[in-house]
Amino acid sequence: METGVTNLMADIHKAFAFKDVDIRTYSPLVLAYIGDGIYELVIRSLLVGQGNAQAAKLHKRASALVNAGAQAAMAEKVKEQLTEEELHVFRRGRNANSPTMAKHATMSEYRRATGFEALMGYLYLEGRTERLLELVKLGLEEEPCDTKN
Repeated sequence: METGVTNLMADIHKAFAFKDVDIRTYSPLVLAYIGDGIYELVIRSLLVGQGNAQAAKLHKRASALVNAGAQAAMAEKVKEQLTEEELHVFRRGRNANSPTMAKHATMSEYRRATGFEALMGYLYLEGRTERLLELVKLGLEEEPCDTKN
């Protein structure tokens, strides 16, 4: 396994010759779209990094952390640590008018989760993965990634 640090988005950008785009112009729902995937990748990576396990068990553990309720709770845990810029992105995502809603969450939870996902997407697209991981780690501190159940 390669040990060098890389920025996945920068590598994708280079490999597919993307043109430069100001991500501040992106819709908060677009930021949430990519942020949802990145957050899930981080959680799955944490689980897989803790050792081999059955895929069904990994899915169950990941699902407990990658849902609107869990993401809304994580947003509340990290909110006080956000910079003004990050808080602005979170609020844009939270206030976005989404045409869908989570099945097992309240509207308030869904909106906060969307704000959290938008923040994750923004940080990822900005190449600020260290900050993204810092916030996820902070959010998981009181509720560690349980891989034993």
